[in-house]
Amino acid sequence: MKQSEAKELIEKLSRDIDEHNRRYYVLNQPTISDFEFDLLLQELETLERKYPRFARADSPTRQVGSDLTKEFVQYEHRYPMLSLGNTYSSEELREFDNRIRKSITGPLEYVCELKFDGASISITYVNGVLTRALTRGDGSIGDDVTLNVKTIKTIPLRIESFKVPPEFVMRGEIVMPRAVFEKLNEERLKSEQSPFANPRNAASGTLKLLDSKVVASRSLECLTYFILSENLPHGNHFDNLSQASEWGFNVPSGMKLCGTIDDVINFISIWETERRNLPYDTDGVVIKVNSLELQEQLGFTAKSPRWAIAYKYKAEEAATRLLSVSFQVGRTGNITPVANLEPVLLSGSTVRRASLHNEEQIALLDLHADEMVIVEKGGEIIPKIVGVDHSFRNENSSKIEFISHCPECGTALMKNEGEANHFCPNYLHCPPQIKGRIEHFISRKAMNIEGLGEETIDLLYSKNLIRKISDLYDLSIDQLIPLERMGEKSASNIIRSIRNSVNVPYHRVLFALGIRHVGETVAKTIASRFGSIDEIANAGEEKLLAIREIGPKISASIISYFSDGENLEIINRLKLAGLQVKGESSISGTERGNKLNGKTVVISGVFQMHSRDQYKELIEQQGGKNVSSVSAATSFILAGENMGHSKKEKAVFLGIQMMSEAEFLRLLNEE
Repeated sequence: MKQSEAKELIEKLSRDIDEHNRRYYVLNQPTISDFEFDLLLQELETLERKYPRFARADSPTRQVGSDLTKEFVQYEHRYPMLSLGNTYSSEELREFDNRIRKSITGPLEYVCELKFDGASISITYVNGVLTRALTRGDGSIGDDVTLNVKTIKTIPLRIESFKVPPEFVMRGEIVMPRAVFEKLNEERLKSEQSPFANPRNAASGTLKLLDSKVVASRSLECLTYFILSENLPHGNHFDNLSQASEWGFNVPSGMKLCGTIDDVINFISIWETERRNLPYDTDGVVIKVNSLELQEQLGFTAKSPRWAIAYKYKAEEAATRLLSVSFQVGRTGNITPVANLEPVLLSGSTVRRASLHNEEQIALLDLHADEMVIVEKGGEIIPKIVGVDHSFRNENSSKIEFISHCPECGTALMKNEGEANHFCPNYLHCPPQIKGRIEHFISRKAMNIEGLGEETIDLLYSKNLIRKISDLYDLSIDQLIPLERMGEKSASNIIRSIRNSVNVPYHRVLFALGIRHVGETVAKTIASRFGSIDEIANAGEEKLLAIREIGPKISASIISYFSDGENLEIINRLKLAGLQVKGESSISGTERGNKLNGKTVVISGVFQMHSRDQYKELIEQQGGKNVSSVSAATSFILAGENMGHSKKEKAVFLGIQMMSEAEFLRLLNEE
């Protein structure tokens, strides 16, 4: 492989893995299995070892996936929450055992625990009282979900025991029992809400709800797996967890002490089938060195402990009948074929549909109607067809053909060279694309218009009140009040939020337009190079390709978008509505400058004048750099109310300035 090819592939893999991490941890909408994700990560690690100069400083091989969201206050983890190395084979387990034994002397014991599929949590107790609960976050800091965690009945709020350390951290997995999950999805379907994909997504999504009463109603449970403290009662992991069970924590009973790697492999083999009888989803076994002294001796890599590994069970397969194939139209017009199946039980849940990805996948499988197919729940998450049982094929069955025209609007489909997916080019008049583009436009990272959701957009579309994103700015309270499930207060809030959205900064407006291949990062990059949307519209291919992050595909998409007269009309209407279509900050018009050149800034706490995201944007505009953790290299901390206690302590210890919101705005000459 040429060096230029290696560099390009490393960059692409890094971007793809970052996006998959975002979908898994933040959106709770993974699009690939754990196994497929691990293969991508392994490929990137191999390339980075061979070409280390091309590895990013923030490469996903060195980072823990992040579930941080702006709705919650963040605090630093006293003990970092790292990820685990994965394996799918007993051979690699034996290699793990050999590496451990070469690094230590004396006896070695392992603790085997079932790996439950949920949302990781870190709970701090002081003098036996639950004081704070944090999500994994990015491994260094996590979202404070204490109020929600206190509603979970299997988590003790207070521990009455003289053996409890003065301060300790309990790690666990927040899970949703399968029975609760099935009932929740039934309720969501009845109320015309999208069902959760699996119990893990349901648990993670529930934990991030802002209403703790709803959290309490969903019967979450916490299975604890690790205790950390400077004053642990025992010198090994097994006894400490057993002690935690006596304190009232929900420690899974399947935990076992193993003297050899053969014992470990036997434990894995037994539970591969037995785990189906459990009320929770499991996807593997975690193997840990028992001795805390040996754990400390073995240490850590940048993202994983060397003394632990996760064995992942291979995806479960089942045979079922293919009833039909339907074709769905996405927001950007991509056509996704979906297999409709005879219901089959797979990994503890009933599967009725499976993804077929694209035309190439259908051809590769040689699919025919009404035949038996092999369905796999890859990594226990996304069902997909991986094979066909030809012995059941009816000679007269018809071959599944990919459609040539859009199933929604009848437009002939297109497929760009080098791309796998067909798409409908009629993006301005194809109903699901229209609604999808409006949903994208109002989303939090775009225009952040509150009160409007998928159902309301569908209702407004069906009543012929909106056909384009610009139509939103012509809506009135009087038009909304008569609509189903819409009162005066709801209508007023929606109109107010639409009017407030005119303050959203230029780069987010550009992202909100939904230009094909122009995501959040690309929009920000383009906005930093061109001072207005008009400049982008008039920029030719040469100017666009001069930007390092933009290739021929993105360039062609931008030129195509601004060559369409209807798009230009929409933009003109958005201008008249007052949207920010020039490179001015939405925060009191602060101009780009160099007042923070060379400064490294940590933001902590809650602010009155602007949001954390807006302050991050201001810091970047003034040449500064945003970082999440305090170190000797930190220039100052922008400190709001309820600033993180650990950050404050570290800042005092290192002598780092803590600047108030008012002081910071005065520094930038803002009133």
